[in-house]
Amino acid sequence: MPTATLTAEEIEQLSPTFLGPTWQKDSLGAWLLPKRTLGWQIAGWCTEYLQAEDGGPWKFTREQLRFVLHWYAVDDDGRFTNRKGVLQRMKGWGKDPLLAVLCLVELVGPSRFDRWAAPGDVKKGLASEVGEPIGKAHPRAWVQVTAVNQSQTTNTMALIPSLMSDAFKAKYGVKDGAVLIRANGGKARLEAVTSSYRSLEGKRTTFTLLNETHHWVSGNNGHKMYETIDGNATKQDSRYLAITNAFLPGEDSVAERMRESFEKIREGRAVDVGFMYDSIEAHPETPLTPEALHIVIPKIRGDAVWLIPGTIIQSILDTTISASRSRRMWLNQVVAEEDAIYGPAEWDPLIDEGKTLKPGDEIVLGFDGGKSSDSTALVAIRVRDMHVSLLAIWEHLEGEAGKDWTVPRHEVDSQVHEAFRLFEVQAMFADVALWESYISDWAETYGERLAVKSPVGKDAIGWDMRGSQKSVTLAHERLMRTIFDKKLSHDGDLTLRRHVLSARRRTNNYGISFGKESKDSPRKIDAYAALMLAHEALYELRVRGKKVRKRSGRGYFL
Repeated sequence: MPTATLTAEEIEQLSPTFLGPTWQKDSLGAWLLPKRTLGWQIAGWCTEYLQAEDGGPWKFTREQLRFVLHWYAVDDDGRFTNRKGVLQRMKGWGKDPLLAVLCLVELVGPSRFDRWAAPGDVKKGLASEVGEPIGKAHPRAWVQVTAVNQSQTTNTMALIPSLMSDAFKAKYGVKDGAVLIRANGGKARLEAVTSSYRSLEGKRTTFTLLNETHHWVSGNNGHKMYETIDGNATKQDSRYLAITNAFLPGEDSVAERMRESFEKIREGRAVDVGFMYDSIEAHPETPLTPEALHIVIPKIRGDAVWLIPGTIIQSILDTTISASRSRRMWLNQVVAEEDAIYGPAEWDPLIDEGKTLKPGDEIVLGFDGGKSSDSTALVAIRVRDMHVSLLAIWEHLEGEAGKDWTVPRHEVDSQVHEAFRLFEVQAMFADVALWESYISDWAETYGERLAVKSPVGKDAIGWDMRGSQKSVTLAHERLMRTIFDKKLSHDGDLTLRRHVLSARRRTNNYGISFGKESKDSPRKIDAYAALMLAHEALYELRVRGKKVRKRSGRGYFL
């Protein structure tokens, strides 16, 4: 059903995606808050020393406070649980004011663990109970606000003078300047730095703000800036926090790289190094209609009640602004680039976690194999309902040298045999490149029990993707139609999602095929290729199944 025809009740059911801890609740509906955090003390300090725009004491919104509590959470040893973070929100949410406050906290506030509260601390009002963490200021704080151009740092630095109350200035002896603020007799400093990454090298920074990282790309030295900041933070055991709007996929910005790193941690392909990623993103199927936006925007803005939905809707409906940009800016959606075949809006709605493959299910298999740099994937599609499952994938983890890693072929072979043992495999198509001998063995072992055989290979299973551009293109267009028509489902596997969203459109004389974004791109699409082969096996099964007599006497028809 097209999203434009959704009723108000159906739009209400399009729940946003919440990443990170800020909006997470327990089974009883209570907010999940860290057990140990300096955030409570920091909130009190901000109320005492900082001022809001109206001249009154600074107060965090509840959403901001939860973010601060999690960002300043500590473990049993008093160490921060997160060494780096990303705050991704819609335009106008208030990322700059919040981070301007945190920069002042890092400059002179109780931003570092000091001790665990004793009974005397409770009596003095420094803690609410014994055992709470108590913070202190860094003795030689060096805070940097970084960006790839001066206007971005100005967004944050221009807010800082108005936040400092008279009590703050008197207590910390602050001398403010346009790009450099000193406190505590010059021992603490807060400065703005732009794209001269060489000037950042080796600085003893204690906290770094990375501003608008969706603009940090190779062409403006954004990648080198990020690498330098991370190196400095590692050397000094300090932290950094990035703020960003939704990035443009394929632009290879620092924001995109940080999101990919976070996704690898979620998938279990990379070790969690203490990475806090916090974002609220509108449902991929959200239509850009006034009726839908009036419902969705209040959910996406969180506690930023100063954002007026009517004004935002006028901007979104302005035809001089592209729909993709409006989705990134105002719905915080990561929208696919022009030559991507699918975006989250096409793939994510197909998730059905209630469906799982069970032993004995009738399935078809698709296999795409690599050797070292490429991945090797085995994908299954259940015949009766077209439910997709990534049975197995082999790819070298982050930190392993690709040239020293090769696919464990014995494990792959065992996994294929296990699939035939557990399920009723009706067909299997496998790209023969680099795996011809194994595929021949599989065909010899299982070929006679398959309901349909490969029409373009030398045996029952081999499907040479190098052999015919026309065959690959037609098979790919059949898969595209199935996905766009929402005829298949999947279990939401993040690795399969990554491979699907990395596939790029390649047009030829026969239609639309697919490929990697570039020959040497690290973004893999092998699981997507395996999905196409499994889908083609299912297509052949349904087209030619009535000609095949099976032991069960069952036939397959279009």
